[in-house]
Amino acid sequence: MELLSAFLSSILSPLILSRARRKLILGIAFGMAFALIFLATGSAQSTAAQAGQNRGRQNDAPKASASADSGELEVVRVQGNVSLLAGAGGNITVQTGNDGILLVDTGSATMKEKVAEALKRLSKGQVTYIVNTDDRSDHIGGNELFAETGHALAIGRAAQASVMIVAFDTILDRMSAPTGKATAVPEKAWPNDPYSSPVKTLYFNGEAVEIDHQPGTTDGNSIIVFRHSDVISTGDIFDITQYPIIDLKNGGSLQAVIEALNRLKVMAIPGDHQEGGTLIVPGHGRICDEADLALYLQMVTIVRDRLQDMIKKGMTLEQIKAARPTEDFDPIYGKTKGDWTTEMFIDAAYKSLTSKPEAHAGGVSER
Repeated sequence: MELLSAFLSSILSPLILSRARRKLILGIAFGMAFALIFLATGSAQSTAAQAGQNRGRQNDAPKASASADSGELEVVRVQGNVSLLAGAGGNITVQTGNDGILLVDTGSATMKEKVAEALKRLSKGQVTYIVNTDDRSDHIGGNELFAETGHALAIGRAAQASVMIVAFDTILDRMSAPTGKATAVPEKAWPNDPYSSPVKTLYFNGEAVEIDHQPGTTDGNSIIVFRHSDVISTGDIFDITQYPIIDLKNGGSLQAVIEALNRLKVMAIPGDHQEGGTLIVPGHGRICDEADLALYLQMVTIVRDRLQDMIKKGMTLEQIKAARPTEDFDPIYGKTKGDWTTEMFIDAAYKSLTSKPEAHAGGVSER
């Protein structure tokens, strides 16, 4: 302020003005200077706050998550008609609207009542469609409950089905154990609307829903695309919490997973060619976008290439394990305990790359 006063005085001093007028002009100048400083500061703070709010809105959907083992469920709106119900074992994708509720997978059996309660917070309607991405227990555990309590469309009621359960036909084969082997899955939980074509389509809640058969972790995975909402639900084909499951006995392979991830990458369109745009609900973990998918695909491809190189060099499985081909990715995706460890992934990947996948067998896979 002293510098400002001196500057103004040097300008005003040559003028033939009375001392009172000079004081008046100095006072006005100081007032204007304070006003300009205040406006500039307020504008900067407002811009920063707005930027923070925008970043928050952009990050809300892609970064939302819930612990699958916490026993608590989290409901997160993805975009459009689609929400994520997390914490039920596997992620549950929920589409809601005037026609009712469509679920992609139903979580673990132990969480089915909590899932039913959580759905009431999203919609007053009843479950009408279930789409199972595979037959693992953390994806089909609520099928029976919603088959009993849901509300079918007219075509479903004509078929004496309360809810239409959609899955690729090999999933029905394993859940129903047609070879005569016992199955732990109640009949009401079985798919009653299986499909065998490459694509099955529905129109539900004012939105086209595309169900694509895509072998990956098994021979019967499905990818579900909600066209208007611009959301893709992937099941375990894309699981950012761990290395991909490779269910060899049920037709899965490492190469099939990579092909499925490449297909997903073509289907997902990033906003402004960067982030956002098409949002992806993975089998487990937070909501993602195409950039997250690209990183996961890169990881799986690098691991595949390393394993292939080691196999070409004649290394045994034990030698490959000792060489730790996943070491740099283990802090993110590796597990030393649980139902799908890093060692189990390397075992399955090695067998997948050195032999043809076995034909799927009856029975239901357990996580």
